[in-house]
Amino acid sequence: MGIISWIILGLLAGAIAKFLLPGRDPGGFIGTTLIGVAGAFIGGWISARWLDHPISKSFYDGATWAAAIGGALVLLIGYRILFGNSRD
Repeated sequence: MGIISWIILGLLAGAIAKFLLPGRDPGGFIGTTLIGVAGAFIGGWISARWLDHPISKSFYDGATWAAAIGGALVLLIGYRILFGNSRD
């Protein structure tokens, strides 16, 4: 998967995670993309490390998408635990 695919995956995974966990999170377009890309790395690592299911490098693999969205959700939840609703 190339860098453009990672960016698209990150943008979509971050947007889906923000949709599933609504709230006033900072970031906008670039922040959402960075959350999604970092979430994809974290989700892939969690999947390979503890779930014994290595992620394939295919853009259309469902496990890749699930790991990316799950990782982005973990990042959003961690952000909210650490900083709360900081955009008051």
